[in-house]
Amino acid sequence: MRSRWPARGAVLIAGALPLVAFPAPGLDLLAWVALVPVLLLLRAADTPNEAALRGWLAGVGFLSGTQYWLAPNLVYFFPFAIGLVALLWSGWGILVRALLRGALTPTRAVAAVIGVPAGWVLIETVRSWHWLGGPWSLFGSTQWRRPDVLALASVGGVWLVGFAVVAANVGFAILIVGGRTWAWSTPPTSARCVGAATALVAVVAGPLWSAARSDLPDSPTVPVALVQPGIVPDDLLSRQKELTRGLGRPVHLVVWGESSVGEDLAARPDVLARLTALSGAVGAELLVNVDARVAGSGAIAKTSTLISAEGVEAEYRKTRLVPFGEYVPFRGQLGWLSRVTAAAGQNRQAGDRLVVMDVDGLAIGPLISFEQTFPDLARAQARNGAALLVYQSSTATFQGSWAPAQLASFGALRAAETGRPVAAAALTGVSAAFDARGNRLAWMPAAESGAMIVDVPMAGEDTAFDRLGNWVPASCALIVALLALGALARRRPSD
Repeated sequence: MRSRWPARGAVLIAGALPLVAFPAPGLDLLAWVALVPVLLLLRAADTPNEAALRGWLAGVGFLSGTQYWLAPNLVYFFPFAIGLVALLWSGWGILVRALLRGALTPTRAVAAVIGVPAGWVLIETVRSWHWLGGPWSLFGSTQWRRPDVLALASVGGVWLVGFAVVAANVGFAILIVGGRTWAWSTPPTSARCVGAATALVAVVAGPLWSAARSDLPDSPTVPVALVQPGIVPDDLLSRQKELTRGLGRPVHLVVWGESSVGEDLAARPDVLARLTALSGAVGAELLVNVDARVAGSGAIAKTSTLISAEGVEAEYRKTRLVPFGEYVPFRGQLGWLSRVTAAAGQNRQAGDRLVVMDVDGLAIGPLISFEQTFPDLARAQARNGAALLVYQSSTATFQGSWAPAQLASFGALRAAETGRPVAAAALTGVSAAFDARGNRLAWMPAAESGAMIVDVPMAGEDTAFDRLGNWVPASCALIVALLALGALARRRPSD
């Protein structure tokens, strides 16, 4: 029997190819074809077990490539975590083989262009649970620089964008293998017509919906200052004060990054006094981020704190913590990981609710770092009445990697999904802002430091995603379930 190992090695490499479509490489157009090699290799598997193994290898390649920057922190735990989460792709490998193998009929081609993207979105939905690491590297997020494509996010969130991109890949794969012959000189088969139509619809659906939508109404802009001090070896507070005092014109709000204040303000009235004086001097409220032990409890928490010249106006404690980075699940059993990796030595304390803050008549919805990756949190803040989504992040641990750009790119998705503008300040970059359709307004790379003022247009809208939520993942789960039931029914022996 011919060795399967060359194909297995090829699928591992092919699984990593989509990494070039994500920030920082940013070759987003390649996302529309990047999965084709994986699909062809899965289709060629000679047994379901082999397809499952190849699917797992594709998942290992994809996660290792797109989230390589976690390796220095997770150390020995990195390959274990990647291998565990990649098991989700094993079932997808079986699904791809079942739908694409052999000579395709038009009916099976239709099932493939619906079922394969549904399976991929279902994988993304499951691995987006925060205890599995959260929704990093969702395929739809590759299109963050293309507001016309992101129009689909207003209907079905990042999930619908991802479905469209994967469906295009399936369509192109069917164009290659959809006939009984590989000769392109023969007339196109019905299956290839299905593939071509799918690829075309998937590619143009977003731009067509974008063109059909009404323009946002004219609205006033709100000047928001994003302060990015960069790596400061000592006296971070003074550096941020200096940048804030140096703003060239009045602003409505000043946003500092995650962990920008290292002292609990209830225990350090002198630090609070410096911040209130700064707010009075610049004539704007400050949204800082306190990362410190809470007075009287010993617990560590990250808290978005709104400060005016009169004192603390509102607080939001981070509700969704980073697994292992900010807490260790089942610490009693897994606490030893803190000794061999960069896992948190002590669990941070999570908040229990979202908060919308009033900034002189402007309702803002603050979220912190990792929370920027979650569509449901931004949607909840929009439904709670936030007119502007504000994110605070640091990513100092991952400086020099692709992580800062990946995190900042999520702002475009959250804006397009919710119909709300986004302003994101990062302690060490990338700081960015987007309008309510996901158009980029500002971008300060991680290599730079300073303060930038962004005039944020406050036009917004309630989107279908705001109203309907995660209907795309639910639909994909139903599609996969029906396909599985159909397969079982065909295998059941007749009476």
